[in-house]
Amino acid sequence: MISAFNSEPDPTEPGAAARRLNELLAEAGQAELDSAMAARFEAYFDVLVRWNSRMNLTALRDGQKILSRHFVESIACARALPGKIGSLLDLGSGAGFPGLPIAMCRPEVRVTLAESQGKKAAFLREAVRTVGMGVEVYGGRAEGLQRSFDCVTLRAVDRMEEAVRVGAGLVGRGGWLVILTTEAESEGMRAAAGPGFAWEAGVGLPGGESRILLLGRRSPSFESRGTGEGK
Repeated sequence: MISAFNSEPDPTEPGAAARRLNELLAEAGQAELDSAMAARFEAYFDVLVRWNSRMNLTALRDGQKILSRHFVESIACARALPGKIGSLLDLGSGAGFPGLPIAMCRPEVRVTLAESQGKKAAFLREAVRTVGMGVEVYGGRAEGLQRSFDCVTLRAVDRMEEAVRVGAGLVGRGGWLVILTTEAESEGMRAAAGPGFAWEAGVGLPGGESRILLLGRRSPSFESRGTGEGK
């Protein structure tokens, strides 16, 4: 079932990834997942590992690192998001981080995963089907979206500053731009977003390497590019 752990005692044992994920969450000071949610995350992990063996969804191949760097960080992000978010766009979703974990942890949020690369979009559709979530996968370029969102997230996207500019234009009035980045890159991310955002202090993320969550709120009076359909 699971074949990606390099250091776990029995990587093929059902439930191994779920147990290890909860251990890593606890080590990071995060609440553990209940059994049903942990099983759903294990299903996501399993399909990711299978697809990653034949295409480059993540450069990581070790299951422990995939769980700690991608899953734990994305779960922490989901828990740190402001309340009262109705719609969320994960721009350049790639392997689904952080958008799919957000959808799993915050089922009240309507999540759209935007991924323009066809093979990655196909993976996202399979992952969504596997975990049984009502998540939209948008396979075009985000610039083509004709609606705005309460929240736009970005993490490890190619040409990140350009992507931040695009994402900023899709945040509705009073909405949030959420960027998973590092302390060293944070100032450039804020600058790329342009005017109209009030930025909160960066929130530390698990995993070290000065990883932070940047949260910028769009002024209610600022006109965004989207039409507001996501609102």
